[in-house]
Amino acid sequence: MLKIGHLKSGDLIMVNDEGIMREGTVVKISHEENKAFVNNGVQEFWYTPEEMTAVPLDETQLMKFGFTKEENDGAVKYKKDSFRLVTPKKDDFTNIEMWWREDRRHFGFPLGVHELQNLYYDMTKIHLELP
Repeated sequence: MLKIGHLKSGDLIMVNDEGIMREGTVVKISHEENKAFVNNGVQEFWYTPEEMTAVPLDETQLMKFGFTKEENDGAVKYKKDSFRLVTPKKDDFTNIEMWWREDRRHFGFPLGVHELQNLYYDMTKIHLELP
């Protein structure tokens, strides 16, 4: 379940479309109705928080967004322009450090893709969208 207040237009999430889990992109939010209008690749539809979950952040998702990868002593650094995200070991996204310019942040828990998108925007003022 995702909170509507944590979503923004363009965020990538998972939706339960009549029992089938699909990745979808948030098109718009209705705070009054507590729903998100999501394009799930098949149709655009309004979903409640109970029908939405986070897409887990992993290397595959980062590559979709155009990040490049650099390995160094077991740690993995993902780069997009001057934005950096580092995991202490390969395929371990439970401990993430990210920075852009002087803004450094550390997370000791797994993030969802929509959370990365919102953090990226908060730090760079550029939307992180699929190409």
